Amino acid sequence: MRTESENTARVVVIGAGMAGARLAARVPGVTVVGEEPHAPYNRVLLAEVLAGRYEPDVIALPPAEVRRGVRVVRIDRAERRVLCDDGGVIGYGRLVLATGSNPVLPPLRGLGRTLPDGVHPFRTLDDCLALRAAVRPGVRAVVIGGGLLGVSAARALAECGAQVVLAQQGEHLMERQLDAEAAGMLRRHLEALGVEVHTECRVRGLRCTDGDTPAVRAVELADGYELEAELTVLACGVRPRTGLAKAAGLEVRKGVVVDDELRTSDPYIHAVGDCAEHDGTVYGLAGAALDQADVLAEVLAGRPAGYGGTRALTRLTLRSPSVAPAPSGAAVASGTPGGLDLAAFGDSRPMPGDDVVRLADATRGAYRTVVVRGDRLAGGVLFGDLAAVGTLARTWQDDEPLPADMSLLHLLTNDGGF
Repeated sequence: MRTESENTARVVVIGAGMAGARLAARVPGVTVVGEEPHAPYNRVLLAEVLAGRYEPDVIALPPAEVRRGVRVVRIDRAERRVLCDDGGVIGYGRLVLATGSNPVLPPLRGLGRTLPDGVHPFRTLDDCLALRAAVRPGVRAVVIGGGLLGVSAARALAECGAQVVLAQQGEHLMERQLDAEAAGMLRRHLEALGVEVHTECRVRGLRCTDGDTPAVRAVELADGYELEAELTVLACGVRPRTGLAKAAGLEVRKGVVVDDELRTSDPYIHAVGDCAEHDGTVYGLAGAALDQADVLAEVLAGRPAGYGGTRALTRLTLRSPSVAPAPSGAAVASGTPGGLDLAAFGDSRPMPGDDVVRLADATRGAYRTVVVRGDRLAGGVLFGDLAAVGTLARTWQDDEPLPADMSLLHLLTNDGGF
């Protein structure tokens, strides 16, 4: 066994995702242990890699010292060390869990512990590269899940020439972010790209070939209808990876419970990113992971800092296959010909007593709506024309009372309107 002497000042990070890489960039001398063989990367851009717009090196994050392809199998809290699957033992002064999350594998008939050929989760770079190697023009692909990840995967597969069906159990696409009207516009845009969209559609199981290596052939719906499928993408959400924390006796609910200093129930162990639960919330968002890493960097440096939650803006750019990609991860400007931009923030579903302002321009395919709750902006959706998104997002993120003399219409037209 290879043993390294314990250093009580050493910070060890388990996980080389976006949170772990951000922390390594902010805290000198951090030891990062990552299971994946790749350098840290921006998982927000995986759909761009799937579509062939970017190669994996384009989405790589700034270089960080990472022990790649190494999995931590146990945390020894008494000795303050972690044990790795390569036999390594690493002592720590402070340990940071940045273990991320796993894709949810739905309880479908025909889906066992080993995925049939042609069935792919869509969470990691390896998932993305395997799917990109399997897709070809004309292949029949079914995406299960109509959230942000499922919509992104469906669009990317369509750009690769696949015949894509998107199956969403809920009433409309991206239910967490969009109201029904914006979701309808999104659906029409996907359909214009050739994606067949089914909402209120419950998947019952997979029909696979027999034999030692079964392969998917169809997706079975609850009503008995079958969707032919040579490829099936599982985009059914994610679940925090908490196994190490549970085995070590840390407090775990939905995620690893942390306080405002991202500290777990063990004062020498912190958690950030998708695996962390702060004030009852597991964010599962890249923005929250980066915010938490920034706060923890200050805490580890001995400076006063506290995490108070993240108010995250969701952005999605859909482009027609004929539209050239933006350089190196830059957002495409609003109104790009052949493309469509979307931004959503906060709670766009009004409650009784809320005020709602909505503007729509069918000619330009533009839609904006905001929800005002009391004297504050509760949320909103912008579709097609994002000229006002900066002002609206700042107003919402600051969570300050709206000026008494501000008209609600001004929230949507302060850029000159449509």
